[in-house]
This record gives sequence, structure tokens and C-alpha cells, in this order.
Amino acid sequence: MSKEKTITKVAVNISKQAAGLSFIIAFSIVIISISLAMQPADILSPRKAMALGLVNLKPKGAGLGLYKSPDTSWQAPDISTVPSGKAGDRIRYGKELLSNTAKYFGPRGSVARISNGMNCQNCHLEGGSRLFANNFAGFIANYPKYSERSGKTESTSERIAECFERSLNGKVPDTSGKEVQSMLAYMKWIGKDVKKGEKPYGSGIKKLTLIDRPADPIKGKAVYMMNCRGCHGVNGEGRLALDKRSYVYPPLWGKHSYNDGAGMYRLTNFAGFVKNNMPFGVTYQKPLLSDDDAWNVAAFVNSQPRPHREQHNDWKNLKKKPIDFPFGPYADKFTERQHKYGPFNMLVKIK
Repeated sequence: MSKEKTITKVAVNISKQAAGLSFIIAFSIVIISISLAMQPADILSPRKAMALGLVNLKPKGAGLGLYKSPDTSWQAPDISTVPSGKAGDRIRYGKELLSNTAKYFGPRGSVARISNGMNCQNCHLEGGSRLFANNFAGFIANYPKYSERSGKTESTSERIAECFERSLNGKVPDTSGKEVQSMLAYMKWIGKDVKKGEKPYGSGIKKLTLIDRPADPIKGKAVYMMNCRGCHGVNGEGRLALDKRSYVYPPLWGKHSYNDGAGMYRLTNFAGFVKNNMPFGVTYQKPLLSDDDAWNVAAFVNSQPRPHREQHNDWKNLKKKPIDFPFGPYADKFTERQHKYGPFNMLVKIK
């Protein structure tokens, strides 16, 4: 055999071996990926969920929107600046109560067992210190104030009581007691630089442009399965902490979630909150979901079963009812479904 033929034969053999090895490696990767992906989504860490594609990291769709904070945006004071002594102890206890509410008031609470196991911090992120995540910046500065929902002027403690009844689907704690007063002490401290009646940039929820179509729960389910189930579970059940007393990630529907009288049950609130804060770790400056996805996933989550709260005494003045309040009667002729899912731009024009 000539030298040239020998070299050619060797090269062919090496090429075949390399191809075979590449196939084995690729096949192994596929098997490993499938086995990992078959793990229940509700026990995956957020990092692993992202690695498996259960949390979508790439922005998609129109209406993404990037925001730049003005120089006047609110900043929470550093927790290390809390004063010493009894006043500081009360502030720190208040923060602890808001961050780990279930530990004290949940189904296995040490103070009282009057709530569903969620924490105030589940809706007021980072102890109510994060911009456009229901922070407490202007809470004390804007109370007492008249509530169109209840039809009366409410105090700060009455507003906390409403959150226990609605978002925590529970009972009212002693509003004059140590716990509620400590919560208020923390809220007062965190908003200490906000003037009376002022609402600084970053307060509340950054609302989205009103949609000109109904939000779609079916499309929202696809968004949920791609972006949310890694933390909140396939069935919206959330993920319990190891001590089984509270949730690492809260349930989004079911008997342990907020009831249909909570602010998050209104789509304009939920969609704005999700767009600017979720998946967990996202900020309003760099959102991952499009506006459409945020509206649709809000529709999906709030179409799922949850505790009901009797609300016949809410919004007695029908003309003051929010356009996305999903229970009649209304001052207009639109249906409950239209008020729940939209198109909201049409409703607001009529209103």
C-alpha cells in the first residue's frame, strides 16, 4: 500500500472516531438535560430553573420599555441608621414582622394564628423599600386619608387591618398592640424624609399603558409556565420554607393565597407589579416581560380559584369604582368579565 493511501485511511478512521465521540457526548447531554427537566418545577432553585429554561431571561415582544430614574427618586434609608434603644428596637421588630409575617401571624404563628401564611413582604418587596414594588415611601405621609372603597377616612392601622383581611386572607390583629404599632414605627422610619402629602417617584406600582383588547388567560398560562412556575409551582402553590411556617415564594392562587378582595386581584395592579418586578430579581429599569405578557399572565393567575371575600359594601359610589374592579354593579353597561380582563382603554374612555 502506498504511503498516501495509508495516510488517507488513518485520517478516515480518526474522523469516524471523532464523529462517534461527538455523538456520545451530545447524546449524554440530552439525557442529562431531560432528567434535570423532569424534576418538579416547584422544588427547583431559581438559578436552576433559569438554567433549564423554566424562567425566561430574554425580553420579548413590544412594549418592553426601559425606565431611567430621575434624580429625585426616593431611596430608603439604610437599616444600619436605625437609632439605638427602645425606639430602634420597635423599628427593627416592625421590619421583622413585615418581612416574616407568617412566623408571627400565620397558621403556626407565635403571636396569633390569623393569616394564610403569606408575608407582607411578598407584595411589598424588600421590606417595602424597593421602587415600584409597593414600597412604604409615602404611606405615613398620606394618611389618614379618605378611601373610596370603604367610603370613610381611614387611619394607618385601619389600612393594615384591611391588608390582613384581604391580602393575607385573615383576621384583624389588635391594632393597638405591640406588633401593629411596631409595623407602623418601621413604616414611619422608612418614610421619614417624605413630606406630608408627597408621593415621591417610585411609590406604589408603575402602571402599564391600558390595553385595547381583553387580557388573555390562555396565553398567560404559557407565560406563567415559562417564567413563573420555577418559583411559584405548576399549580401556583408556592414554595414553603423548611420550617413549614411561611413561604419562600408565595402561593399565587388556592386557599393559602390572597383573596379576591385584595389589590392584587385587580389586573392593573398585578400586571404593573409583575412587569416591573418579576421574575424575582427583575427591576422596573430592566424588565424581562413585555406589556402583553404581563397583562396575560395577570389574567391567567387571577382566573384561578382563590378565597372569596364578600364585597357588597365596597365602592358604594359606583362612579368611583376602578375600571378593573371585577364585581358589579357598575355605573356603565359593561360586564364583569370586561371589567376584569378589559379592554381597559375603552372602559376608561367611557368613564
